[in-house]
Amino acid sequence: MPPTDHRHARVDHYENFPVASWLCPPRLRPPIAAIYRFARTADDIADEGDAPAETRLSELDAYRSDLKAAFAGTTDSGRWPAVFGPLRRAIADFQLPFQPLADLLDAFAQDVAKTRAGAGYLDRRELLAYCRRSADPVGRLLLHLYLVRDDSLLAMSDAVCSALQLINFWQDLSVDIPRGRYYVPTEDALRHGLDPAHPERWGEDARAREMVAELCDWARAIMLRGAPLAKRIPGRAGWELRLVVQGGLRILDRIAAGGFDTLHVRPKLRARDMPVLLWRTLRM
Repeated sequence: MPPTDHRHARVDHYENFPVASWLCPPRLRPPIAAIYRFARTADDIADEGDAPAETRLSELDAYRSDLKAAFAGTTDSGRWPAVFGPLRRAIADFQLPFQPLADLLDAFAQDVAKTRAGAGYLDRRELLAYCRRSADPVGRLLLHLYLVRDDSLLAMSDAVCSALQLINFWQDLSVDIPRGRYYVPTEDALRHGLDPAHPERWGEDARAREMVAELCDWARAIMLRGAPLAKRIPGRAGWELRLVVQGGLRILDRIAAGGFDTLHVRPKLRARDMPVLLWRTLRM
């Protein structure tokens, strides 16, 4: 299964989403790689380098035009052949839906127009609406490749993907805040007595750790709501999803073990976490 996340985690390009891994059936590796390359390139347009916001948005518009051309079967700009060549083949071979790919571009444009401009997210509902465009489409595209169409399963996928995105947000605060791009809802900061306009001042305030703990509990609850999907998807995909779910939950464990101090330290999964992950995956 999103999402991807959109700051330091996005520098690693959807690190929590296994891309064409050994668990994936060989015939699905090319379309998954094509989707990954599409999202990664759009992410770079939105997030890399020093171009002004106007230039980034213009580039994303051009990229969107090439996406529309790919679905229409017409000639594109030719600027991104390594992206749209494989994507056109995936569209033809697997009838990929247009809307999830377009939603990803909407999310990248929102990052440029909203987050880079210093405007935060008012509340959790608004942040989840962003996750629905930035993370959930990845899971829906993967389920499409696995011929999963059931609405209840798609809803579980959305929960897993949104949870992964939120986990990355709370994991990456020490990286995001200095860059001026963070996703803590204003409502949560105010409820804990923190000034949302000055997150750089939160580091030495114990209330910030309390806030991170609460946000992590929220992300865990969403993940657990979607986790049963892993037992509903057969074969390799189900095992891969089990690992994804347990990886996200393990990051939350690492955040808790560090006293929820992600304003100073970014916890990571390490080799010593693998036995725990594998055991929990088998128990699922």
